[in-house]
Amino acid sequence: MDKKNALRAGAVTAGSTLMMLLMTSPALAVARDDGDDPGPGLSIAQTLGLYVATPIVLFLIIAGLVMVLDKSDKRQTAN
Repeated sequence: MDKKNALRAGAVTAGSTLMMLLMTSPALAVARDDGDDPGPGLSIAQTLGLYVATPIVLFLIIAGLVMVLDKSDKRQTAN
């Protein structure tokens, strides 16, 4: 019975994925909209800094602040 359910779930997932792919139209992304004014592209270093380094640094800052400002009792006593 588990095999039948797994096969059904796989078929539903594959079917819905296929339908989503067929319904999207990437060809519309080629045509520019009126008033579309894209800026200059980012270099590889700028892209990595913006989308990789910045989130990691922000995560480390927030985690560090949480650890430093943690007010919980460090010694847990058994009651």
